[in-house]
Amino acid sequence: MKEESNRIRVDKWLWAVRQYKTRSLATHACDQGKIHILDQPVKPSRLVKEGDVISIKRTGLTRKLKVLKITENRLSPKLVIEYMADLTPPEELDAYKARITKMSQYRDPGAGRPTKRERRHLDGFLDHLEEE
Repeated sequence: MKEESNRIRVDKWLWAVRQYKTRSLATHACDQGKIHILDQPVKPSRLVKEGDVISIKRTGLTRKLKVLKITENRLSPKLVIEYMADLTPPEELDAYKARITKMSQYRDPGAGRPTKRERRHLDGFLDHLEEE
């Protein structure tokens, strides 16, 4: 990939390394305060350079990414590892995956959506499990 400068907007870099599907989603995340550099929320126009550590807050998980290289073009998934390093602790990822699997519920294929009565029973049962 062609490197034009040593600094780039944070929203554009997050889009280029495939952390967000569109650049507007990356911009929106910055506006909501979900993107941090040096524990400070950043605006989408904040310039990042090589060596910066970016924190991305998502549902139940905070990922830490280190900028290894700068690019303005969207990368293929195979090339992303050359441009960023994931510094998220493995135990935090494992805890997040455990929460996700705990929250998912199994329902027989073809059983359809639960009725209102079944939903009330299911909610009561899950609330009871959380209290214990």
